[in-house]
Amino acid sequence: MIRQPAAAGKFYPASKKALEAQIKSMSNAKTDKEDALAVVAPHAGYTYSGPIACELFSNIRITDSVIILGPNHTGIGENFAIYGTGKWRTPLGDIDVDEELSAVICKNTGLIKNDISAHAYEHSIEVQLPIMQYFKNAFKIVPIILSDGDFGQYQQMAAALADAIKESGGDILIVASSDMTHYEPRDNARNKDKMAIDAVLKLDEKLLYETVRKHDISMCGYVPVIIMISAVKKLGGRSARLIKYSTSGDITGDYSSVVGYAGISIK
Repeated sequence: MIRQPAAAGKFYPASKKALEAQIKSMSNAKTDKEDALAVVAPHAGYTYSGPIACELFSNIRITDSVIILGPNHTGIGENFAIYGTGKWRTPLGDIDVDEELSAVICKNTGLIKNDISAHAYEHSIEVQLPIMQYFKNAFKIVPIILSDGDFGQYQQMAAALADAIKESGGDILIVASSDMTHYEPRDNARNKDKMAIDAVLKLDEKLLYETVRKHDISMCGYVPVIIMISAVKKLGGRSARLIKYSTSGDITGDYSSVVGYAGISIK
């Protein structure tokens, strides 16, 4: 089965030529690629979050298989849904699902269910793919869409991911797809985002969980980021770096209601 693009022509250009041109214009060809265990990458329309995502992936070596964790904006499907077989199509070509790795992850925890409906109209994973394809011709993906659960469930899923990566014996990048604060004045958004980003940079998933809840931070992908942090520490992750941060106001000039975007690498 081929998962057809749902965000092409909306979040990014639908034509290959225009898409490649836009990504090229936002990318940094002069950076040295570094190995990373995981990244936090934004997923809004490329006009707004593209410069952050492109700067992030300009700096990162993309592995042959990538686990991508995205939040569920649509409310459709299982709480924790994997797209375990088939391909994903973008204007830049088809990407194979890593079916073997997907199966191992599902074997490791009963929390994650095979459910393509959760992925059908969701953009949070899809918008990462063309940017990654621009920097690497061929790779496989494990797409997982996540809704809210409890902290114990997040820890269970993180352990399942980490064990699957260890079992594979290969280098596998984890991408946690998330935007930051939504639709608040710029100063408010920056202050809230700094608290959340500081928790990520400390690799403290419990602090991030508590900070988001205590300060009512509308970080849509906090669940993917919590799971990613927990998994990456089990894989030996020790440090995180903020590569770039901005808000939508830096593009529009309207600072009364912005969305924040952060690109973070972990190794």
